[in-house]
Amino acid sequence: LTGNRTSTNNPAPSAQGTLAKVLSSGVIRCGYIAQPPNFIMDPQSKKISGVFPDVLEKAATILGVKVEWTEEVAWGTMIEGLQAGRYDMIGSPVWPTGQRLRVADFTDPIDYNGVEIYVRADDTRFDANIAILNDSKYTIATMDGEAAASIAKEDFPQAKTVSLPQMSDLSQLMLTVADGKADVTFMDSIIAQQFIAKNPGKLKPLHPGFPIRLFANDMMLKQSDDAFRRALDGAISELQNNGIVDKIISK
Repeated sequence: LTGNRTSTNNPAPSAQGTLAKVLSSGVIRCGYIAQPPNFIMDPQSKKISGVFPDVLEKAATILGVKVEWTEEVAWGTMIEGLQAGRYDMIGSPVWPTGQRLRVADFTDPIDYNGVEIYVRADDTRFDANIAILNDSKYTIATMDGEAAASIAKEDFPQAKTVSLPQMSDLSQLMLTVADGKADVTFMDSIIAQQFIAKNPGKLKPLHPGFPIRLFANDMMLKQSDDAFRRALDGAISELQNNGIVDKIISK
C-alpha cells in the first residue's frame, strides 16, 4: 500500500488543532477496541500488541512523539468520545463507512478485512444462488450502524432483518443465526473464524474466501483534522514504503 497524501516527518509546531497539541505534549492519546489480530489486549496483563499498535507506535516515533493508550471504547460511543476530546484518535481498526465519514475522518488503510456470508452449518438453501436471499421469507441478522446492516439494505432490500443494538458484541450476530432467529449474517472473517472455533458445527461461511465486501482498516480521527491526518499518513506511508508494515503484518 502507498499513501496518497504527503507530509514531512517534522511538521511545523505552528500547525493548528490536534497536531499542534500532540507536538506540544509529545503524546498521542488513543481510544481503542480490542480486535485480534489487528489489536490485541491481554486479558490478564492488559498489555497491548498487534498490527495497529505496532504500526502506530512506529509512526509516532517518526513524528517524534509517543502513544498513550488512554481509553478502551465501544463501537456505539467511540465517535462521541473523539468529538468530546477524551482522546486524539482511535488507534484500533475502524472501517470508513459512509455513516462514519459524515462525522469523522480516517487515515490511509493499514490492511483490509473481508466480510463473508455466514449461515447455519447444515443450511444449503443459498449454496447455488445467494440472490434468492432477497425475499421477505428470509431474515438477516444485522447491527445498527454496522456493515451487515448496510449490506442487507443495499444487496437484499426485500429480506427481513433482525437488528441488534450497536453496543452488542459482534459475536451476537453469529449467535442469532446459530439459534435460528435469522438465516444469514455478514461478518468480518477473522471474528467469524474465532466464533466458529469456539462453537464447532454451528455456522459455516457460504462461499469461503469470496467476501461480499472488502473494507479498509483505518484509524479514525476528528473530522477536518487535516494537519494531524496528513502527518500520520506521511509516517504510515514511510513505514509501508520501507517494508516495515509488511513485516508487522507477517509477525
